[in-house]
This record gives sequence, structure tokens and C-alpha cells, in this order.
Amino acid sequence: MKLTHVDNTGRARMVDISHKPAQHRRANAEGQLLVSPDTVKLIRDSALPKGGPVETARLAGIQAAKQTSWLIPLCHDLNLDHVDVEIELGESAFQIRSTVVCRRATGVEMEALTAVTVAALTLYDMCKAVDSNMRIECIRVTAKEKERLSAPED
Repeated sequence: MKLTHVDNTGRARMVDISHKPAQHRRANAEGQLLVSPDTVKLIRDSALPKGGPVETARLAGIQAAKQTSWLIPLCHDLNLDHVDVEIELGESAFQIRSTVVCRRATGVEMEALTAVTVAALTLYDMCKAVDSNMRIECIRVTAKEKERLSAPED
């Protein structure tokens, strides 16, 4: 198997995608932050010391997706068309989902994963003063799509 991010001498390299056509790309990812029932109650009662965590984490996830190429050395810098992060608080966990869309020659899986991961880390930060047993789990890509761009109409 040939590694795509390593050249013939073993040096790390960015993959050349200049020959690939731009396509409509979409990726979805998800993950969760497990929290205690006491933490859930504090959040629902708006009683966390740092304030409401959901909107802060949602915005952090969106911002992180846009910064993925700065965080992961060999990722391409993508002009994203859409990023959405959804966070739901259940009985014992935050469910975090992201959707990222662009029109480029490479996919947006890393951006979707980064959005979920940073949102989870932000939730962790917002809740760590009251819950030392939280766990971030199951971060994964749930879907990825690409389709040819239609020719522009005059």
C-alpha cells in the first residue's frame, strides 16, 4: 500500500490535488461527551459557574472547522461554504453533530471531525469545574458525499 502523505524518501508531504476537479463535498461527523446526572441538572438549571455551555461550544466547533488546516499540518486550506454544529443534551451525555460543505477538489471529513472534537472539548472546559469524570467518546465520520458541480448557467 502506498502512503499518500509520504514522498519516496519518507518525508511528509501535502497531497497534490491540482489535477482533480472541484466537486460539491459534504461530510457529517458525530461524537459525545458523557457527563454525570448532576451535571445535566446544573446545565438544565442554568447553574454552571461558566454559564451556558451549548452555544459557546457550538460556535467553537464552527470556528474550529474553519481553522482545520492550521491545526492539522497536511490538510488543505478549504474555503468552506457551510458549517453547522448541533448539540443536544440527553440524560447523561451531550450528542454533538456537525455538517460541513464546500466546493473543492478534496473532502471535508477532517473539518467535520474537528468541529465535533473542539465542540466536545469546549463543553468539557465549561463543565470541568463540576464534573471530573467526563469522557469524550465515539467521534467519527457518519457520512461523506461528493457530486460533480453542474455547469454554470448563463
